[in-house]
Amino acid sequence: MSVSTPGSAAAPPAPASARTAAPTAAELLDFVRRSAADTELVASLPLDPEGRTWVRLAGPGGSEAWLIGWPPGSGTGWHDHAESVGAFLTAAGTLKENSLAARLPTDGWKTLELSEGIDRERELGAGEGRAFGRNHVHEVLNESTTEHAISVHAYYPPLPRIRRYSRTGEVLRLESVERPEDWQ
Repeated sequence: MSVSTPGSAAAPPAPASARTAAPTAAELLDFVRRSAADTELVASLPLDPEGRTWVRLAGPGGSEAWLIGWPPGSGTGWHDHAESVGAFLTAAGTLKENSLAARLPTDGWKTLELSEGIDRERELGAGEGRAFGRNHVHEVLNESTTEHAISVHAYYPPLPRIRRYSRTGEVLRLESVERPEDWQ
């Protein structure tokens, strides 16, 4: 479910002559940290018991940013953000991130057998987050059975595509590729 509210649209891009350097993953993490600390912003997100809700935010330096509500038991499934660097931080509740601690080939494959010891797991409570580099494969989950979680995410460059994967044991399979027009 997509929710938009007045004033939640991304700011128009600055003219090329006025742009500064692309934001780094650390700068995106600082942005999501400051945004998650804005209690008025976090409280403004409508929460739906059936599905995730989101509002687009104006991210720094032309980045794409989102405030996302996670109902109990929801998650993203395995995916990456292609060539974008990013950051996310839990503003309320607790999220779990499962990720792969290896750089995968970016194109030209449909199925990969993963090595032992590649899995990483993080539990991120309110105020905790992380930055990540290009082609970071992960899934984000709200494992609570009773409480919503809320998080802030930012990506640069704005998401050119999201690759979605299925995982069975040590086998990772590319299932689909989404482009911005698929989720906007």
